Amino acid sequence: MDNYPISSNSLEKFYYINGNQFGQQYKDFLSDYQTWEQKEHAEKWLLFPENIGPKLSIDETALSNGDLYTVLTNKEGKGRKGALVAIIEGTQSENIISILNRMPEEERELVKEVTLDMAGSMNRIVRQSFPKATLVIDRFHVQKLAYDALQQMRIEHRWDAINEETNDIANARENDEQYIATVLSNGDTKKQLLARSRYLLFKSGEKWTVKQKERAKILFELYPDIKKAYALTHSLRTIFSMTKVKGVAYTKLAKWFNDVTDSGYKAFNTISATIYTNYQNILNFFDNRSTNASAESFNAKLKAFRACQRGVTDIAFFLFRVSKIYA
Repeated sequence: MDNYPISSNSLEKFYYINGNQFGQQYKDFLSDYQTWEQKEHAEKWLLFPENIGPKLSIDETALSNGDLYTVLTNKEGKGRKGALVAIIEGTQSENIISILNRMPEEERELVKEVTLDMAGSMNRIVRQSFPKATLVIDRFHVQKLAYDALQQMRIEHRWDAINEETNDIANARENDEQYIATVLSNGDTKKQLLARSRYLLFKSGEKWTVKQKERAKILFELYPDIKKAYALTHSLRTIFSMTKVKGVAYTKLAKWFNDVTDSGYKAFNTISATIYTNYQNILNFFDNRSTNASAESFNAKLKAFRACQRGVTDIAFFLFRVSKIYA
């Protein structure tokens, strides 16, 4: 039971037992939960300083009813036993810092690098609790900002297409005419084109299917601003995936900022300012090409475990089992 994230109910059909009763017996007698040294404060925080390593990841996750917890993991643990360093209720930086600082200072000073997102609270937590660590902002969070801006432009055009179609239908009704939607060369209406283009805009052009290439060609002809915005997101992705030298990345990102400014797109100017604010920590990615993928993977495991338990009713016991598996 301590090695695999399974529920007691899943054992019923194999061992002909009452799953609920067995789960309660495991909690009360078979496990050491009742004498667990962290039980008293488990719902608020758990610390495992013995799992600290030179490279950590920090992220947030929801355990129950949208309640957020801050999770600190050791990359060397690779999502297995020894990966979990801390899990703390909430995301308020002052509280997280006060809990993390319970760990010995000499152990916290062993941390050389922490990957994180662009939240200001995460930045403060790492700087205060791991003073000798380099902060590395996850490249995928940066790229997501650009994707979100691109999708926002697509959605705005789609609403325009919906309003245009609604007006055409109303005009046809007033003139006692039958409304016939204009169909593009690939069989889409404008509204359908914009809806069905969502996924192709996330991908590189060389990965498009034949139908996606045809749809993209029509989309870019009708909406040149989307074409230009797609080029901006693609160039940002290329900087992160192809550039190996930090100095070269600095120059390329500076040019990208200029291209964004020249485009005049409000959504992209907003993310450009956000990236500029976190510029140095974003550039730190190019030192070791570290990402927060391990934290995202760990969060996915927690969510899968939560789903296996059909939700979390007893947070302390749930975190006890999490600690058995991952700490």
